[in-house]
Amino acid sequence: MENVMVFNHPLIQHKISILRNKSTGTNEFRALIEEIAMLMGYEALRDLPLEDVKVETPLETCMTPMIAGRKLAVVPILRAGLGMVNGILALVPSAKVGHIGLYRDEVTHEPHEYYCKLPSPIEERTIIVTDPMLATGGSAVSAVDFIKQHGGKKIKFMAIIAAPEGLERLHKAHPDIQIYVGHLDRCLNEDAYICPGLGDAGDRIFGTK
Repeated sequence: MENVMVFNHPLIQHKISILRNKSTGTNEFRALIEEIAMLMGYEALRDLPLEDVKVETPLETCMTPMIAGRKLAVVPILRAGLGMVNGILALVPSAKVGHIGLYRDEVTHEPHEYYCKLPSPIEERTIIVTDPMLATGGSAVSAVDFIKQHGGKKIKFMAIIAAPEGLERLHKAHPDIQIYVGHLDRCLNEDAYICPGLGDAGDRIFGTK
């Protein structure tokens, strides 16, 4: 699919395998989520615009490239998406952070918005939406919908694990955005959980049940 990148980097695959292990504790799980987000972000931010600025080195003054224009915006889908934010901020500490709150109906599995706060002016920023799990795709589609409604234009979506059903739904609804996936899993089960997956990412990041 155009605008979709599924990573095959050995470090990302190795760390995802540790995430899957049910015996991986909260502290290690949280750290791995951040590390994977940083590794994925390195590639996802490859096309950030640059401009030459004047810098005085110890030897002379020169023109050298720096990130141009309005800085990056990271927008996690609450709450699991929060786990990926620090990985992106490690790469671009000046990035602004917004939040989109969605919850999933336990019967229909469809998302409902309860919070949306985005950096301004959002239309001038490169926006990375983060959510560790791209399952049905409902939350991802809704989050991108909300961002576009607020004027967001250049949008990237990052998920550590995706189901084919969710990836197809997001790409079909928003073929213009760039989608980055750490690993494409087999399928969704009858409860709309990714298989083999890693369980509930939010619960494992925050140590809740």
